[in-house]
Amino acid sequence: QVQLVESGGGLVQAGGSLRLSCAASGRTFSSDTMGWFRQAPGKEREFVSAIRWSNSNTYYAGSVKGRFTISRDNAKNTMYLQMNSLKPEDTAVYYCAARLGLALVAGASSYNYWGQGTQVTVSS
Repeated sequence: QVQLVESGGGLVQAGGSLRLSCAASGRTFSSDTMGWFRQAPGKEREFVSAIRWSNSNTYYAGSVKGRFTISRDNAKNTMYLQMNSLKPEDTAVYYCAARLGLALVAGASSYNYWGQGTQVTVSS
């Protein structure tokens, strides 16, 4: 059974940093992709970033490009999201997701597995 478990969320002031982790168990995703999404209250879930596990190719939403960095650790079967220069509008529940296949895509419906989410709150 595949499980994705996020950690690292919390409360931070604007301009600060956080690093989210997503630990995967139940299978390896060496031929697949993983991504981060977020959902703010009253808004739809939106794509943040994705990474192809095999070669670490990445894809970012325009709103986070240059501030967030996605990465993965093969040995730990874990994905990360380093978030710098955080803004109040980054406040949301952040979810990690895994997709079977190599394509880097932004559509949430294309992802097969989801974590339970971790809250990130950025105060002004």
